[in-house]
Amino acid sequence: METTQRTEQQTSAERRRRELLEAADRVVLRDGPGASMNAIAAEAGITKPILYRHFGDKGGLYAALAKRHTDALLASLRAALDAPAERRERVEATLDTYLAAIEARPQVYRFLMHPSESVSESAAPGEQGFYVGKHSAPLLRRMGEELAEVIEERVDLGPGSQQLARVWGHGIVGMMHAAGDWWLGERPCSRSELVRSLADLLWGRLAAAGDKTGGPGF
Repeated sequence: METTQRTEQQTSAERRRRELLEAADRVVLRDGPGASMNAIAAEAGITKPILYRHFGDKGGLYAALAKRHTDALLASLRAALDAPAERRERVEATLDTYLAAIEARPQVYRFLMHPSESVSESAAPGEQGFYVGKHSAPLLRRMGEELAEVIEERVDLGPGSQQLARVWGHGIVGMMHAAGDWWLGERPCSRSELVRSLADLLWGRLAAAGDKTGGPGF
């Protein structure tokens, strides 16, 4: 009986946490990096102390939102890498998946990757936006490590393959992030043109490397 009650309470807490994250998402879509705890609490129909009870502080809420969106993006990237297609097509599909994600929800991207432009020295602490710029590096590192694992398990890179896969993983993520950030702000070309150009940049050694024996292929 006691175990059942604990399970029900845990399920209820997880459901409530998910509902609060969905409310936070709606505010982020509207306000981008300027999203505040006050606005999120109001959107959820609760008081700010209740929001703090679930997430601790702004950093806790940011981390939960970051995990939610990063998990979804990584799942999409893995799906693109697993698609039945030639290697070049999968490389382009993976790049396009990332760019399509930041293009579809630019406010979410800016919330995750850029400090709030709305924070002012005179603003009350509870009204300030999330300062998230300092948190973007861990997200990029996580993506780099995930991509490194995919490369290492699929591509035969010869001696020192694990280290080289990590170099490639972090390098590719850094390239996608920097190029995508520039492209989203300036729109100097179409998304497909950017994808082809980035794939051309990657293609030399990646085209020459063979699939790893016994791996799922790349």
